[in-house]
Amino acid sequence: MRWNLRMKAAERGIWKSTELRRMLAAAGLEISAGKMSGWWTGSPNAIRLDDLDVICAVLACEPSELLIPEPDKITARRPPEAHSAESSSSPTVAPRLGNGRSEPPV
Repeated sequence: MRWNLRMKAAERGIWKSTELRRMLAAAGLEISAGKMSGWWTGSPNAIRLDDLDVICAVLACEPSELLIPEPDKITARRPPEAHSAESSSSPTVAPRLGNGRSEPPV
């Protein structure tokens, strides 16, 4: 996924992270300057759905406009044999047997 926060903010005339941070605070989302900097300059590793909801409300956009899919990156992460047409079937999954634990008392 590509994080598109700066572009969506720019489309709304918001050019500084501090300005967006103030707008988010006014909408009920208080975040630290460090977290805002991370959102502004890069891609967050994780984002709460409630936070995403507020960001979308402030920027008047949909989550799909902030999180842009990048299917080519998924293809690049697959093992080489997964690219061939012959391996289109699902891999066989073998169940693991017990790990040596005893049964719980009756």
